[in-house]
Amino acid sequence: MEDLLMMARGVVMQADVLVLGAGMIGVSTALQLQRRGRQVALIDRRAPGEETSYGNAGLIQREAVEPYPFPHDSRMIFKVMRKGGIDVNYHPLALPRLASPLAQYWWWSSPSRYARVAREYSRLIEHCLSEHDSLIREAGADALVRQTGWRTAFRTPSAMAQGIAHAERLQREYGVEHTVVDGAELGRLEPGLRHPMAGAVHWTQPWSVRDPGALVASYADLFRQRGGHFVNGDATTLAQHGKAWRVTTQDGVIDAEQAVIALGPWADTLTRRLGYRLPLFVKRGYHRHYTMRKPLSMAMLDAENGIMLAPMNRGLRITTGAEFARLDARATPLQSGRAEVAARQILELGEAVEAASWLGARPCTSDMKPIIGPAPRHPGLWLHFGHAHQGFTLGPASGRLLAEMICGETPYVDPAPYAATRF
Repeated sequence: MEDLLMMARGVVMQADVLVLGAGMIGVSTALQLQRRGRQVALIDRRAPGEETSYGNAGLIQREAVEPYPFPHDSRMIFKVMRKGGIDVNYHPLALPRLASPLAQYWWWSSPSRYARVAREYSRLIEHCLSEHDSLIREAGADALVRQTGWRTAFRTPSAMAQGIAHAERLQREYGVEHTVVDGAELGRLEPGLRHPMAGAVHWTQPWSVRDPGALVASYADLFRQRGGHFVNGDATTLAQHGKAWRVTTQDGVIDAEQAVIALGPWADTLTRRLGYRLPLFVKRGYHRHYTMRKPLSMAMLDAENGIMLAPMNRGLRITTGAEFARLDARATPLQSGRAEVAARQILELGEAVEAASWLGARPCTSDMKPIIGPAPRHPGLWLHFGHAHQGFTLGPASGRLLAEMICGETPYVDPAPYAATRF
C-alpha cells in the first residue's frame, strides 16, 4: 500500500480494489479482501460507521433468519394506512415513487414466495456470529460486545402465546435457540420495569453491542493497521477509465481493477447513473437515548409496539420501526415521540440525552434479500447492498462471500440467490 500512503493531489494512485462506503458492509468487505492479499482503498464521505451503521439497535441477530415481510393481513394494512401504530409511518407524497418496489415487496411476501426467500436469507444469518467473532477478537473490540442475547417482551398473555409459538417454529425449522421467561421472573430480572409484563422470549444466541458505530470504527482501525487506506471522497465520481475503475478523493485520484459499491441507502443513486434499475427503496428509522436509574440488563423489544429498547454507552437507545419516505425528505419523528410515550408506560425513563432524534435509512430490496455479486454489464464492478434491517448483523458474513467471489475462491455460501440478475 506504499503508493496509497504516499497519495497526493493530482497523482493517480493504484489499488487492487476500491470499496465505496465505510459502513459495516463496506468495512467488513475491505477487511475480507485484505485477508486475501488485496490492496484495498476504502472511500466514504464521512468517517467509518457514522451513517446507517451508527443508528441500529446494536444486535448481531443470529435469530433473524426471516426478514420482515410486507403484511398480507388486511387489518394490519388498514392500521398502517391510517398510521395507527408506532412501527410503521409513511409520507404520502413519496408513495408514487415507491409504488413499484412496494408492490413487488408485497408480491414477494406472499406465503409461498416468502418461504423460499426466508430459506435463502437464513443461509447467511447462520454465519453471522462466527464471522463477527474473528473480527471482534482481531480488532480487540471485546469490551463492546455482550454474548447474552436479547428479549422480546409481551404486555398481554395472548401476544405472548403467539410469540412463544413463533419462537418454537423458528427452533424447529432453523435451530434458533430460546428460553421462555414468565412475567414474575422478568420482573425480577428487570427491576426497572414499572408494571408487570406477561413475560418474554429470550433469544439466547445473539450478541449485543453497546456502541454500534464504535464497533465499525474498530474494524476500520484494524483495516488501517494492516496497511489498508481509508480516504474521504465522493463515491458518485466513480467511472470507468480504460480497464480500470477510477474515483476522486480528497487525497487524489485512485484507480483499481475492481470496485465495490457498498453505499447502503445511497447505492440507488450511483447504480441508476450506471444504467441499472433495481427495485430498491429505503426504510427510514429514528432513535434517541434516555437516562435510566435502573438500566435494562439486555436489549428488549416491546412486541406490541414494535420498539426496541437497547442499553448503550450513551443511555437507553429507543429505536423505531420503518418510515417509508424519500431518502432526503425532512425528518418527521412522529414514531420517535410515540415510542417514548410507550416506553414510559413500562420503564422509569429519565431525560433524553440528545436534543432531537437521530434519523437514518435502511437499504432495502423488494424481495428482502441483499444484492451481492457482479454488476451484470460492467466488468470489475461489484454490488454489495440491500441488507435492510440486518446490515450490522451480516457485514462480516456477507463481506466474506463477496470477497471469495472477487478473489475467485469457492464461495462458502451459494451466491446465486443474491445475484443482481434475479431482477
